[in-house]
Amino acid sequence: MTETYQPHGRHLIAGEWVEGTETFRSDPVSGAASAFAVGGAAEIDRACKAAEAAFATYGWSRREERAAFLEAIADAIEKRGPAITDIGTRESGLPAARLEGERGRTTGQLRLFASHIRDGAYLDSRHDAAMPDRKPAPRPEIRLVQRPIGPVGVFGASNFPLAFSTAGGDTASALAAGCPVVVKGHPAHPGTAEIVAEAILEAIEATGQPAGVFSLIQSNTNAAGEALVKHPAIKAIGFTGSLRGGRALFDLAVAREEPIPFYGELGSVNPVFVLPHAAAARAADIGRDWAGSLTMGVGQFCTNPGVVIVPAGDPAQRFEAAAGEALTAAGPQPMLTQGIAKAYREGVARVGASNAVRTILSGATEGREALPALFATDGETFASNPELGEEVFGPMGIVVAVGSDDEMVAVAGRLHGQLTVTLQMDADDRALARRLLPLIEQKAGRILANGFPTGVEVVDAMMHGGPYPASTNASATSVGTLAIRRFLRPVSFQNLSEELLDGYLDA
Repeated sequence: MTETYQPHGRHLIAGEWVEGTETFRSDPVSGAASAFAVGGAAEIDRACKAAEAAFATYGWSRREERAAFLEAIADAIEKRGPAITDIGTRESGLPAARLEGERGRTTGQLRLFASHIRDGAYLDSRHDAAMPDRKPAPRPEIRLVQRPIGPVGVFGASNFPLAFSTAGGDTASALAAGCPVVVKGHPAHPGTAEIVAEAILEAIEATGQPAGVFSLIQSNTNAAGEALVKHPAIKAIGFTGSLRGGRALFDLAVAREEPIPFYGELGSVNPVFVLPHAAAARAADIGRDWAGSLTMGVGQFCTNPGVVIVPAGDPAQRFEAAAGEALTAAGPQPMLTQGIAKAYREGVARVGASNAVRTILSGATEGREALPALFATDGETFASNPELGEEVFGPMGIVVAVGSDDEMVAVAGRLHGQLTVTLQMDADDRALARRLLPLIEQKAGRILANGFPTGVEVVDAMMHGGPYPASTNASATSVGTLAIRRFLRPVSFQNLSEELLDGYLDA
């Protein structure tokens, strides 16, 4: 049964719904627009101070208490399932099945982190016993444990209204670590952010958490985001968004009087290498499957495979023909926002106007809808035109035809940092794959064989990050249980009694 959700348009600050003196209007794909409060420095300051006050207790809460809180958030989100789907589809244009799947991923992440902190292994507890009789000097007793870093700022993502936004992976991992969270909602889906914040507030009240453990500030300007990054109470930032916007916020974070870690996921073209034997055997099949991955979600995934490297000649021709046919059949689809659609058209036009490429599909479109675009070039031209390796957010792909194994290796060596690199290979391609592996390992956080990178599993072994510009910290992941480490820091305790450390070592 469908439930219609009517947003009220207020901020959630430390347990209270707060009006704004100014408002902005949402821009839904369907249905009526709604008014939302515009937050700025004053609202951010209030939320951050409340988070700092909450940290005094929440940062020392027991793992079981936090696990129960995360599970209560998941339950409250599920209770609102139909209403979340209603507002999410209206605001984003994403199909109901996609929103329902993303909601399941969101609640699954919350429950995964609850299980993870109950296990306790993430604490990485270490103990070196005292050696009072050691010569020439005694050794003290030293214990080490991971402790929460403090209040965390989180930016909602345009392309994931649920799984990377209000109660998404950044928020779930920070809360699991013991860090209060202040979310700056994305203006593409403010109503979705609001209803999820209602679920979090219900869980706060049901489990007796301090009110400042979570706040949501809505805004369609840069002022709230800048204030959040610069606020002295905030000790780390989680961000998913554009390279330009993320880099600007990163620069603010490191320029602070107290620099803080900025965990930004910024941009990636996620290259796919089709090795010669695989290309000879199944170039057309790979082309069709690649087109399906390229157009999934209208190409609005951070793992969208925007560049494919394939042997020149017959394999490249068969790949292009099959991919072009599949992309032509995809047809126009609405993008998440008018701004994203405009940026996509501009990116496609920029690439299409270059003498470095041959146009297969122009991707011409108007308004909020997008058509797939497909271009082709050769390995030498791709390597000498680095702008071809820059992300265009949407269903645009470039086929790079290379004349030899050595040229394929050379292209791999010149790549920027990526979230993923994929090898399409058969058994006889293993020798070339071994040549590529040391290079692409330096370029990507996740390496795949015979698949496509869209679809990120939320598991212990997942790495969703990569060298810049894919992310601002190649050692950190925003997906999977390892994400909790971003919001922890190791602390050693020397010669402190177990009684004194009660509440520290196992919290």
